[in-house]
Amino acid sequence: MTHPIHIGVGGWTFEPWRRVFYPEGLVQKRELEFASRALTSIEINGTYYSTFKPDSWMKWRDETPDGFVFSVKASRYCTNRKVLSEGKDSFDRFLDQGLTALGDKLGPINWQFMATKTFDAEDFEGFLKLLPTEKDGLRLRHALEVRNASFDTQQFYDLAAKYGCAIVYAEDDEAPEWPRIDQKTSDFRYARLMSSREDEPAGLTDPELNAVATRARDWARRGEVFAYFISGAKVRNPAAAQALIERLSK
Repeated sequence: MTHPIHIGVGGWTFEPWRRVFYPEGLVQKRELEFASRALTSIEINGTYYSTFKPDSWMKWRDETPDGFVFSVKASRYCTNRKVLSEGKDSFDRFLDQGLTALGDKLGPINWQFMATKTFDAEDFEGFLKLLPTEKDGLRLRHALEVRNASFDTQQFYDLAAKYGCAIVYAEDDEAPEWPRIDQKTSDFRYARLMSSREDEPAGLTDPELNAVATRARDWARRGEVFAYFISGAKVRNPAAAQALIERLSK
């Protein structure tokens, strides 16, 4: 059985995408409407810096087609702290802002940690215990994006699996020191691909895109997949996502 593969980018408001990804003359308020029909998912990353009102979440839900899925980047106030297990108040503020208004368009929550954050098994398990498995009747799925090599250990993999969290596969040629962890620890996979280049019209070469497609198909044999072209040559990321969607449709 092959599970769904959702492909997209981070956010949808980026001026250089106008007239490159977005057609000339498209008004800004219709950019999400357009992007959600060209791609199959988007990671909402403005939530890393601030919260949004429930009306915004409902608006995003209503502007996107059936089957489209958002992932949500968790607040930095939950993850950028010395003692992770003391962040309950920040968790509550993040989770109570209205994200469940997305309904069945709510995908995983990505909890991103700074590269300076090292693995402490006791504290990290305290953090994982704060992650709710449901809210307002919706299942909540959690992905852990770690950027320090100390997390590349079986103890971390086992903790992620114990709490049903995915470990983000993060690939960035500009940060070779970040661990590229490809472990199945949940019933879904989450990837952030940060190696697009401006001199490639589709962000990556054909062989590189084919390799990503092969990996995504392999992941999809074991669970649902969420993959995003993030950072790198950001102007090329929508083209990279569209090229990957095309390959996976064949």
